[in-house]
Amino acid sequence: MRADLRAVRAVTAEVSPIMDADVPAVANFLRVNHNDRTPWSASCSELWHADRPNHGFMLSDGQRVVGVLLALYSERLVAGRLERFCNMGTWCVLPEYRSKSMTLVRTLLDQEGFHITVLSPNEGPQEILAWLKFRFLDTSAALIPNLPWPSLPGRTKISADPVVIERSLVGSALALYRDHALALAARHLVVTRGRESSHVMYREFRYKDALGYAMILYVSNPELIHRSLIPLTRHLLLSRGLVATLAELRIIERRPVLSFSLNNRPKMFRSASLGPEQIDYLYSELACVPW
Repeated sequence: MRADLRAVRAVTAEVSPIMDADVPAVANFLRVNHNDRTPWSASCSELWHADRPNHGFMLSDGQRVVGVLLALYSERLVAGRLERFCNMGTWCVLPEYRSKSMTLVRTLLDQEGFHITVLSPNEGPQEILAWLKFRFLDTSAALIPNLPWPSLPGRTKISADPVVIERSLVGSALALYRDHALALAARHLVVTRGRESSHVMYREFRYKDALGYAMILYVSNPELIHRSLIPLTRHLLLSRGLVATLAELRIIERRPVLSFSLNNRPKMFRSASLGPEQIDYLYSELACVPW
């Protein structure tokens, strides 16, 4: 397409918020132009109660969707204060409208009062986001082989049964689990040892639907997880066929002895008041959007 025609098309495109009525058209755009395996209609919406202003922003040329920037919103209690978060998700714009890509981002960032996270930025957007004062999180991680180690029967119990998980968690931990129980990409376990318990949330990455690994998104009791690594990783191997577990040190606090050091995929955030230690991966596309 000639450059002058591309410019004319880009000028005619307008940015607007994605509201409930727009979700089917946005989902169809992403299915056709981005990934046809992801259930976009379900992935566009939060499963938890959130005072969301929109589902992100879209670029339209007349009645035609030509670009999308998804967003998930949440309210979290951080250091005794209720904070509002916006997780910037999938960003896809048709080539002839790319000159207006930044308009989508700037419109999202112009919303006041949100801490913004971007947890799966590609290499190109990373440079743009850094210019927009986003900072990188430390994604130093441990890769733990999942091996069929023998373990003492009955000492540590691991369950993926929702009834057992609900029975084992209380208070804010139970509320967090319920918020994510139906998230499309998140899987849940509860690890119990004596009177201690820990909620483990993870997602799976598989190669051609075969070998895969678990990426830990959250643990409620890191110290118990370290003492339960052998039965936990054994469970992930035998129950889910996952050959390794990837856990960032900012989640599990230190690298286990039987693991390899590496850096996980880059993740970024922008906040005027929160530090990187106050940013996590809950209420985000990592839990809600299966790739």
